[in-house]
Amino acid sequence: MALARFGRQVKRQHGVCVKMTAVAILGLCFIFVWSMFSSPSNSVTVQRESFDDIAEPVASSTMVSKSKGKDIEKHDANDNKKKVESSLKEKDDKKVNGSLPLPAHEHKSGKKNEKHVSKRKKDKVKSKLSNKVSKENQENQEQEESQGEEAEKENEDEEEVVVDDKEEGLDGESEEKGEMEGDADVDESVDQETQEMAENENEGKKRKIKGPVFDPKAHYSWKQCSTRSKHNYIPCIDVESGFTRLHGYRHRERTCPKAPPMCLVPLPHDGYDSPVHWPESKLKVLYKNVGHPKLAAYMKNHNWLIKSGEYLMFPQNQSEFKGGVVHYLESIEEMVPDIEWGKNIRVVLDVGCSDSSFVASLLDKDVLTLSLGLKDDLVDLAQVSLERGFATFVSPFARRRLPFPSGVFDAIHCGRCTIPWHAHEGKLLLEINRILRPGGYFILSTKHDSIEEENAMSTLTSSICWNILAHKTDDVSEVGVKIYQKPESNDIYVLRRRRNPPLCKENENPDASWYVPMKTCLHTVPSAIEQHGTEWPEEWPKRLETYPDWLNNKEKAIDDTKHWKDIVDKSYLTGLGINWSTIRNVMDMKAIYGGFAAALLQQKIWVMNVVPVHAPDTLPFIFERGLVGIYHDWCEPFGTYPRSYDLLHADHFFSRQKNRCKHPVSIVVEMDRILRPGGWVVVRDKVEILDPLEAILRSLRWEIRMTYSQNKEGIICAQKTIWRP
Repeated sequence: MALARFGRQVKRQHGVCVKMTAVAILGLCFIFVWSMFSSPSNSVTVQRESFDDIAEPVASSTMVSKSKGKDIEKHDANDNKKKVESSLKEKDDKKVNGSLPLPAHEHKSGKKNEKHVSKRKKDKVKSKLSNKVSKENQENQEQEESQGEEAEKENEDEEEVVVDDKEEGLDGESEEKGEMEGDADVDESVDQETQEMAENENEGKKRKIKGPVFDPKAHYSWKQCSTRSKHNYIPCIDVESGFTRLHGYRHRERTCPKAPPMCLVPLPHDGYDSPVHWPESKLKVLYKNVGHPKLAAYMKNHNWLIKSGEYLMFPQNQSEFKGGVVHYLESIEEMVPDIEWGKNIRVVLDVGCSDSSFVASLLDKDVLTLSLGLKDDLVDLAQVSLERGFATFVSPFARRRLPFPSGVFDAIHCGRCTIPWHAHEGKLLLEINRILRPGGYFILSTKHDSIEEENAMSTLTSSICWNILAHKTDDVSEVGVKIYQKPESNDIYVLRRRRNPPLCKENENPDASWYVPMKTCLHTVPSAIEQHGTEWPEEWPKRLETYPDWLNNKEKAIDDTKHWKDIVDKSYLTGLGINWSTIRNVMDMKAIYGGFAAALLQQKIWVMNVVPVHAPDTLPFIFERGLVGIYHDWCEPFGTYPRSYDLLHADHFFSRQKNRCKHPVSIVVEMDRILRPGGWVVVRDKVEILDPLEAILRSLRWEIRMTYSQNKEGIICAQKTIWRP
């Protein structure tokens, strides 16, 4: 019994030892295998206090890599990103929501804007995390900066370019990209954004803040552009690709070069002279300033422009409309007496820009007409219109919206029109409906005899509830004129039997227009008191000094008007040395409320009020005052011919462009392109910007007529010379 009991105890102890030994061996095997297959980079997840040990990002949002090696590196980096992203998510969300204001242009609903800005910030953080994690944690800041400079050089050679944190390929045909570009604009004060980024260092991340707008130590050497369109080169419209050489050099859509042009447009080969001054330019211009073979061929079949000696003449009794344009305008007013040119109708868009005598005659009636020069017009009649001193711009008109807010034109005219409005589900006519003021007029004159086209146009206008006020075939002009009116309320939309085209969604902002595709939906008429377009403006000229109820910050608009009136009267007209009798075409590169244009109204000039896409959207109010303007992103060239403007005005413009454009000097090159020889530039800004800007202008052989500075701000008044470097 004792031996048996002893044997059982020994056997039991031996079994326990075996089990313990087996557990120990398995544990050692697990540790060995784990140590062999796990790397130090992902063995432990820690919360970073800084990103000093992460290499400078190579602007991953701007590049689309095609090499397999880069794809593998990107795949490996995703492992690191997943580990670090979870620990930084909460911190990044706080920084995104607290460091940037809402976009200035609310192209969609406010919630969507907040979501888009937050998403854009998160994408930036993810792009940084997608780079390789550096193994050397003691790299100094100089090495990081050198890596950043090398990365920027590499980006210049990539196939895509970033514009204001937005990817834009060479063709830029993606509609989704267009919507994002329309929504991702930031507030006007970029300097405040930079300051906030610097103050966020307590979050534990170091952000690289770019230097000044212009490098004060840079030296520039300029070359002439070698493009097919030569002295009439319009970047983003004249595309020099192999495909377009077979189909004409002007692209179907606005398509900017990969890098902004840094060359100078040459003068016409046969010489260039100062333009004919206003008002003589209404009747004649120098032919050598606009002449080219296709224009000469066009003149043979149109008697409203005649070459006489060195001038291109515009006889008053000749027009594209038989019987004269004066008879044409009077017949329109007889058909619809409510039109009242110069009172009820002040701002007009002329689609096509064929016969600028229509614009000239309306100007005599105190109507400001903005002409749309279609990009496929190789005759360059828009250039002739600008040379005469009429408000004109050049833009494609195919699939993207025109750069205007909704409901701002009192009337839109298409004379001897050949545009197929009913094609592509009526997109073009729906775009006209978007920018036409509620209760506004669409005047269409055509010689179409096609019954099919007439029926299609009738069906389309009925579907969008346009009312035909008059339809008449004039015996003298031999054209059929139809005058339509846009509804003033939404009541008629409810009565439609067929809801085609459908009404646009409530979150679809009708004012969004920069790189936004045309929609096949119908925007409702504004009805809320805080929306522009609910009421017809006061008669001209009373509307110039009227501030509607929907305008925010009326006091600021009133102060802006008084401010610029004082500056123009006491300084610009007398103290800059400019002969204002030679000035006709003027551009305000950063217009706010149109106060500068209003102050110059008595000087018999017109001003193109450019509202940058990243600035607060004040363009509807500018149109409400009876002035004209346009949206634009100055990181890209402007849609006009070279030598279009007599004076460019930039008030604190460059300081607002800080850290937005990749090559700010390209803006100065663009100013040189669109300014006429002998034209003027007036720049008001900080001294730190004016000093290097003056050096750039001198390198372009401009004459600095005046510089003045006080309290860290100043003004430069410079004149462009005819001689080219």
